[in-house]
Amino acid sequence: MTKKKKVRILTYFVLILGLILILFPLYITIVTAFKTNIQTAKSFFTPPLPATMENVWVILTSKEYWSAFKNTAYITVFVLLGNMIIMPAMSYAIARSMPSSRVYRWIYYFLLLGIFIPFQVKMMPLVKVMSYLHMLNPTGLIILCISSSTCESVFLLVGYMGAIPQEMEEAAYVDGASTFQTYTKIVFPLLKPMLATVLIKMALWTWNDFMLPLVTLNRSWKYWTLTLFQYNFKTEYMINYGLTFATILMSMLPILIFYAFMQKYIISGLTSGAVKS
Repeated sequence: MTKKKKVRILTYFVLILGLILILFPLYITIVTAFKTNIQTAKSFFTPPLPATMENVWVILTSKEYWSAFKNTAYITVFVLLGNMIIMPAMSYAIARSMPSSRVYRWIYYFLLLGIFIPFQVKMMPLVKVMSYLHMLNPTGLIILCISSSTCESVFLLVGYMGAIPQEMEEAAYVDGASTFQTYTKIVFPLLKPMLATVLIKMALWTWNDFMLPLVTLNRSWKYWTLTLFQYNFKTEYMINYGLTFATILMSMLPILIFYAFMQKYIISGLTSGAVKS
């Protein structure tokens, strides 16, 4: 057996192993969502025979579920809008001003430090400040999520802007464009690949986040997000696996659709607008 063939076999083995590790939790989620508690207790891994829609129906007819879905969608949409408007503009100002301004360099380094601070360290001060400002609600959580994402988003976007030739902006200035026009017409379209990456990361984090909603929105079921709704199927003595996994399955679908839609912009944005005809 040649060395090239051995490498190919090893590559396929690793890929198949990775595929199994990804698909197995998805399989467990789907089959458990359509099982009764008795079927789950007998065997956690076998397919549901017969399958039941009772768990899904209980979720779809639950007032708390639709309230949690509405809250999660509201928070996620406005967090993404805030990131799409604020982060590229902030990053553009920092990236283009850092070479000539010490103030902007210190701002950038200060934001970088925020990446290394664990959430557990700042959790209690954040809750105390949010409570003092009467912001323990979905709108307050939106502001908190946007501010929490600033450090990483700016780091990624500033690094990406370093690869954009400044000659394109200088040509726009020569043609009479203002800074705002240069940013919106030249720079912002070229940020599509990295901006799509930032938005996908933020959407996945916001939609699936548990800790921030737990410490800010757990006062009433009317403020619950989907993760808090799932968490409340767990009691001191038991977990209703059927309802829990049915909720997980229903919660996965919107974010999977969003990911499938946004993924193409990562690839298409790499080649769009970079060449001036």
